[in-house]
Amino acid sequence: MDVKIVHKLPGRIRLHYNKGTLTNKQTTLVKVLLSTQEGIKSININPLTCSILIYYSDISEKQILALFKALNDDYLNDEDMLNSINETKAETSIAANLFMMAAKHFSKALLPVPVRRIITMINTIPRIKQGLKTLLMQKQLISETLDAAAISLSIANGDYKTAGSINFLLNMGETLEDYAKRKSYDNLAESLLNLQEQARVINDNGQEYSVLSHTLKKDDKIIVRTGQTIHADGIIIHGEAMINQASITGESLPVKKEIDDAVYAGTLVEEGEIILNITAAGKDTKVSKIVKLIDDANNLKSAAQEKAERLADKLVPYNFLLAGSTYLVTRDIIKTSSTLMVDYSCAMKLAAPIANLSAMKEAAKYGIIVKGGKFLEETANADTIIFDKTGTLTNASPKVINIIAFNNYSTEEVLKTAACLEEHFPHPLARAVVQEAANKGIDHKEEHAKVEYIVAHGIASTLHNKKVAIGSAHFIFDDEKTHITQEEKEIIEQASKDCSSILYLAMDNKLMGIILIDDPVLPNAAEVVDNLRKTGVENIIMITGDSEKAAAKAAKIINADDYVSQALPEDKTAYVKNMRKNGHKVIMTGDGINDSPALASANAGIAMKGSSDIAGETADIILSDKGIESLYETRILGQELLKRISLNNKIIIAGNSLLILAGLMGIIKPSTAALLHNTLTVSISANAMRPMLKEKK
Repeated sequence: MDVKIVHKLPGRIRLHYNKGTLTNKQTTLVKVLLSTQEGIKSININPLTCSILIYYSDISEKQILALFKALNDDYLNDEDMLNSINETKAETSIAANLFMMAAKHFSKALLPVPVRRIITMINTIPRIKQGLKTLLMQKQLISETLDAAAISLSIANGDYKTAGSINFLLNMGETLEDYAKRKSYDNLAESLLNLQEQARVINDNGQEYSVLSHTLKKDDKIIVRTGQTIHADGIIIHGEAMINQASITGESLPVKKEIDDAVYAGTLVEEGEIILNITAAGKDTKVSKIVKLIDDANNLKSAAQEKAERLADKLVPYNFLLAGSTYLVTRDIIKTSSTLMVDYSCAMKLAAPIANLSAMKEAAKYGIIVKGGKFLEETANADTIIFDKTGTLTNASPKVINIIAFNNYSTEEVLKTAACLEEHFPHPLARAVVQEAANKGIDHKEEHAKVEYIVAHGIASTLHNKKVAIGSAHFIFDDEKTHITQEEKEIIEQASKDCSSILYLAMDNKLMGIILIDDPVLPNAAEVVDNLRKTGVENIIMITGDSEKAAAKAAKIINADDYVSQALPEDKTAYVKNMRKNGHKVIMTGDGINDSPALASANAGIAMKGSSDIAGETADIILSDKGIESLYETRILGQELLKRISLNNKIIIAGNSLLILAGLMGIIKPSTAALLHNTLTVSISANAMRPMLKEKK
């Protein structure tokens, strides 16, 4: 795709492309594909002016132009990709909508008085009916009842002009409120849309390769293993598995699925391995997940939001009490109507959810996925953070620093066998082994039987009719009963002084070798932990399956309050539950399959980007590429969200109270009260949408 630079500033560049180059769908595809690229913060395309505005960081102009150059016809005309994109529909602007509403309202002045009154009656009847229905059905006095009462009172007093003006202003307010909320939803959906999920496809020759999940199509065959997400609907043609279908059916327990059973996109393989023939794939998979996430986010309200909504409902009856008292004292219908025209409910019930959605959208802008405002609040209020070590506090790309072979095996044989087993699982140590094999040009094509992953222990399989296993010392020697000589013990003990982790490889209960992996603590880990303490975190705990020595070293570097070594998944979960039982609000962070139970047990479970599928699905928040540094950002964002909701509520109560007072004193008319009330509501909603991390960045 050919583009040229028309204007540029540091971190900002505007490009132009030739008119007619892109269709509407291709425009959306370009935006989606490029927005997922490293360094691209945001991208906006205006098809009318053929203009592309990009905000970026940590990427050069030359690299940006190269990205566009790579978007050739193979991408832009790919039917699967285009079908996975929802074509953006043209919408009437909010300004045009408001102008049409205003023109329609004020043009009534040209009509005869009787006609104007009839039109006013017709226009206000739906609102009056809604107020009565709410009162009769819900047995509650809420904002709709207030609006209906104010309009009815004006009509009863013969003031059709005021009734019409009130109805017009309420309609305009609702239009603006609906726009603000829809904008928040749309922005969040756009931020969450990414096309980087990968699936493992098997070709006719039985070879495996990775593809982007959105490119899957009907009749493709994919393999899904323990801890991985199923990315398309299909029928199992080989294997069996226990599948967690909670995201689809709501079932809390996994269900056994065998050959010829149907499985669905978005579900998780908790145990086992299956090959399925795809029956349905494409845009519905990803889009439905986004829609569900946003809907869930609205259901997972923060306590601050729920408090605001409860307060709003409690205040409505006092509006009626004040109106009744006003009429009894003054016998003035106008003053009485003014008190009914102002309520606290709609602003509070609108501003809080918009603030939550806006915070989630802002988090997504920084690469942080938050699954509900509730979890931002839990993160903001937590007093305890429990860190997993490997892949969380340590380098995201651990490296193999040495390989020691035993029992007449060569180091190449050890690495080849280990890589063949580890390539199936997305753990940092597994990636380190596979990467080392790639660096040394070692081909490790599959020659083994089905692999079995034992959570937090290791992997077992069969190679050339021999039992092979790789994993922790506990797994290899205690569970698999691998023989080890005194000489081998001494060699391993000496070697362990130079590394963070050791993987043990055994063949037919004999030790083939060990792989030494250096997994240093992240350079910024201590600083991030210190910053988290400054936000009010009282307890920093590290819990890991690593050895005592490796755990103690890492805990000292980050200045942890406590640490637990050689922990199994059940140990992590028990620790989290015990902390909560003792009254602590707990954040659990992790990235592996073995961390998932603990993530689910915490007040807020937070997974690293690139974590296992099951950890990502279990977690309430998924951090960005910046890792634990973005945990600090998430906590600050949560605290700013709570401050924003609290401040908005105070402004709503103070502002609307002043309007009620002005109405009681006869300073403003009911129609003016309605105008100012709606203006305040929209202003508060706009304030709720403002960035919260701007001053903190």
